[in-house]
Amino acid sequence: MKKNHFNFRVTSLLLCAMLLLNCKTEKKENTNDKEATEEMVVPENSKWSEKMALSEIHRFPDPTLLDFQKESRWSYTNGLVLQAIERVYEQTGDQKLYDYVYDYANRMIKEDGTIVTYDLTSYNLDMIKSGDAIFWLQEKNPEPRFKMAMDTLHKQLEGQPTTSEGGYWHKKRYPYQMWLDGLFMAEPFHAKYALKYLEEVEVNKVIDHIVLQFDLIEKHSRDPKTGLYFHGWDESKEQRWANKETGLSQHFWSRGMGWYGMAMVDILDYLPEEHPGRERIINYLKQYAEAIVQYQDQGGTWWQVLDLPDREGNYLEATGSCMFTYVLAKGANKGYISSDYLVNAKKGFDGILEQFVTVEDNGVINLNKCCGVAGLGGDPYRDGSFDYYVNEIIRSNDPKGTGPFMFAALELDR
Repeated sequence: MKKNHFNFRVTSLLLCAMLLLNCKTEKKENTNDKEATEEMVVPENSKWSEKMALSEIHRFPDPTLLDFQKESRWSYTNGLVLQAIERVYEQTGDQKLYDYVYDYANRMIKEDGTIVTYDLTSYNLDMIKSGDAIFWLQEKNPEPRFKMAMDTLHKQLEGQPTTSEGGYWHKKRYPYQMWLDGLFMAEPFHAKYALKYLEEVEVNKVIDHIVLQFDLIEKHSRDPKTGLYFHGWDESKEQRWANKETGLSQHFWSRGMGWYGMAMVDILDYLPEEHPGRERIINYLKQYAEAIVQYQDQGGTWWQVLDLPDREGNYLEATGSCMFTYVLAKGANKGYISSDYLVNAKKGFDGILEQFVTVEDNGVINLNKCCGVAGLGGDPYRDGSFDYYVNEIIRSNDPKGTGPFMFAALELDR
């Protein structure tokens, strides 16, 4: 009996030891699986555009919270990144990219077409930008609510307050002011919407009004000496940031000019070939490209305040650099400007990778040295001074940089 009892105890101990070993082994294997999954957040062999798209989804699983928001909102920053992700989807066919864009629309547009957090009466041009994402979804898989939401955005533009010459105010609370930003926010969407949904007479009115916005920017905001553009123009000349003689703001802000350049290369996708304004905008783009390459830094990127690289406090900035790179690449690829500008675009993208991009162990990429925000007027008041522009918050992965980064990467097939 003692011998049998001893053998039983030994056998039991051996079985326990084997079970413990198996548990440890299983736990270790599960840990490795988790680590492997984390490492595969962004595939190592993917292109830069796909890397950034997947990185943004990883950072912001809820697309309504893009731009580090704590609550869902309808905003231009969401629309900008989602438009870039749409373009990546068209290249890759990755369903998770489409689903991410759809998730935003599904959350923000109610069944009756009401847009959550949107207020038409604010007449804010920034709020038009997310319409591009909705237009794209409607082309893929139509839903009545998406069309109703776009009708609302069109209605806003139909009633948008204007300067005496017909230039859109940037927002109702910024009276008589045209900002470079506004053309990118509103005009590509409005052109697409008009061509798709309006009758010919109305289409012509919309296209004429779109071209007028570019004509007025050229008339009022372009500096003939440098070829650069001032961030804002106040027709009333009442704003403290505005020159009392010209109504112009003080400086050439990188991202402000970036918005305008992207507006030009994108609107040309939709302007009818026979419209006389098309050739004018191509000429504006040629002048623009000639100017910005003169201010490209040796390392390929651009300064926050474009024409003052040696002034203390100025810095090489990521969002404007991504925008300029995209504008030069797309303009050259489309034949609007000389193919020689591809050299500048490639130099720009190389500079962005070298100076601004970092890669985490799981493959997620970061775009650093982004100006978080800049504007004119408001409360607290933004005076448009050099010190103002260089002292605004600098952060990583601002959507105003990550979106154009994807645009540029796609145009250069990097």
